[in-house]
Amino acid sequence: MSGAELGARLRARDRTAAPAALNLLETRTARDEAARLVKAAGDGAGHIVGVTGPPGVGKSTLLSALLKHWRSTKRSVAILAVDPSSKRSGGALLGDRARIEHDPHDRDVFIRSMAAGERLGGLAPATRAAAQALASAFDVVVIETVGVGQSETDVAEAADTVVVVVQPGSGDALQFLKAGIMEVPDVLAVTKADLGAPARRAEQDLKAALKALGAASVPVLAVRAIPPATGIERLSQAIDAHRAQLDLAAKRTRARRLGALADFVHEHGERGLRTLGGRRAALKLLQQQDPGLDEPELLQRLSAAADG
Repeated sequence: MSGAELGARLRARDRTAAPAALNLLETRTARDEAARLVKAAGDGAGHIVGVTGPPGVGKSTLLSALLKHWRSTKRSVAILAVDPSSKRSGGALLGDRARIEHDPHDRDVFIRSMAAGERLGGLAPATRAAAQALASAFDVVVIETVGVGQSETDVAEAADTVVVVVQPGSGDALQFLKAGIMEVPDVLAVTKADLGAPARRAEQDLKAALKALGAASVPVLAVRAIPPATGIERLSQAIDAHRAQLDLAAKRTRARRLGALADFVHEHGERGLRTLGGRRAALKLLQQQDPGLDEPELLQRLSAAADG
């Protein structure tokens, strides 16, 4: 089946097309078909949520609880679990989808592990395109990134809303500031709320770090993801509230442009970026393009400008 046909099926909310669509998007030799798929799928109305944080913090457990809540409200959910790559096979090393609890017979849930490849920013090369395409077929699309610290700010460029997950004992406000990742979140979730005082201390440290950054309005929520789960509904409401205040069209346009620039730098390196006059000049060139252009088309414009 062609990329255009798969994209049209996703746009018609045929969620059974998701596996084949992801296979095509991850096939590096099928770039033209992948571009047709993304174009045909369009700019879906699904909420793209990035979930990120250090390894072992409990992202998969939290996602299991969120997934259960979203399904209880009849929302369809796709989860892209981006894992480190195996040096031997190139595939996803950890297989996070195995740790996310779900009903395998539920056709309104789609979970896929994606290998991060050579990218250090926490996103697989096809992640942004996959999230964009799946947003036409699913109500919620989650990007769960590999926990590599400061460099995983890439997820902020791909998602509508970013949830950063931390756990008690992660460090004081100064350490959070040094981590750099505190500039990323739209919502902060502190796991293991049942620990009591350590969890409350983590909340206070996070709020202090956000205040120092001038981002005191970012909600900080303590949650317990393992049964009996607590705080999950409040977390979902905070995620929804952030989405409600977005200029979604502008957000998606910016995401496509930044994604095209990231792909250009990955393919052509810093030398290619210098050919365009540097990052600022490349962004200016992208801002001059039609807002309706998708990421592959924007990448072609950048490559043509570098060659010309």
